[in-house]
Amino acid sequence: MSAKETNDKILIVGGYGAVGRTIANRLAEEYPGQAIVAGRHYEVANQLAQASEGRIQPLQVDIFSAHQTPEILRDVALVVMCLDQPDTRFVELCLKNGVDYVDVTASYEFLTQVEMLDEVAKVGGSTTILSVGLAPGMTNLLACLSQTHFDDLQSLDLYALLGLGEAHGEAAVHWLVENLNATFTVQEDGTTKPVKNFADGRRTIFPERLGQRTAYRFNFPEQHVLPRTFGVDSVSTRLAFDSALVTNLVAFCQKIGLFTLLRYRWAQNALVKLFTVLQFGSEMFVIQVDARGLENGKLKAVSLAVTGEREARFTGLVAAQVAERLMRNHYPSGIFHIEQLFEPVPFITRLAEEGLQFHQSSGGFV
Repeated sequence: MSAKETNDKILIVGGYGAVGRTIANRLAEEYPGQAIVAGRHYEVANQLAQASEGRIQPLQVDIFSAHQTPEILRDVALVVMCLDQPDTRFVELCLKNGVDYVDVTASYEFLTQVEMLDEVAKVGGSTTILSVGLAPGMTNLLACLSQTHFDDLQSLDLYALLGLGEAHGEAAVHWLVENLNATFTVQEDGTTKPVKNFADGRRTIFPERLGQRTAYRFNFPEQHVLPRTFGVDSVSTRLAFDSALVTNLVAFCQKIGLFTLLRYRWAQNALVKLFTVLQFGSEMFVIQVDARGLENGKLKAVSLAVTGEREARFTGLVAAQVAERLMRNHYPSGIFHIEQLFEPVPFITRLAEEGLQFHQSSGGFV
């Protein structure tokens, strides 16, 4: 018997952050009194709970404290994790207790560690969903949708364009800054090669007023996941900002080696402060997939994209939609990425009600 059959609470860890607030408020609408916002700062969680007029419950907890964690899973059917974790101890606790689990992290290293717990999830009766949000998340779903246009999908170029005018959460900015000087490996034409973040620029045509822009390599996890889940030989993910000037400036700093200073904590903190305090640009975002392959023996190219405003809000809406589906339906136990259990069209249709726009073109990218 799974925890969902006997319990009805939804624990949102880090639920008062930029993404977590959207998840908590949305789930509280569907499950009033069952959503629990948990974190180390009780007063912040309580403020959110009071504003919800009792639909959200507050809880003070530190998931990294071993003596606290077993108790917080009492009556919990589902955990939605909005925090980065240094290890998988808390995840394992959820899986062993049959608690369904959704993770919003974008760290491929951590997701790889969770993937290794597949047998633990199956034995415990937990359905665990990874790659939840926009990138990863919507990138995975758009890649899945692009498959329907080909007999043989051969390559995927994924893009995330983020608005600099949005007040991004500090944890998200820290993750971005920490990765600026990192090197990672990608799958290209069936072989593995090393690349560097914010190098190897590629131009594409974004929808609406953006037009042709250059985006640069970034270590989002879906480019490592999709070669395995789709069997595609070449997958890349690139990042750009709504300001072409800032995008090119960051790429230039990478090229001249300025980001080697990010090995020092003071340099990281200074850049994080710059990104969080100096907000300029818009709140828009674009998630795009440029796919190439064969249809009826002929080469074909298709570009699929979604656009909207407030990346953190839509990340939360994707996570909330995954959580709702897990609460309402029975899914197999184990570790899955979002595209392995869910169809893309219902997600896109539901998000369109919140202002997300879908775009499709054939052969229009560079």
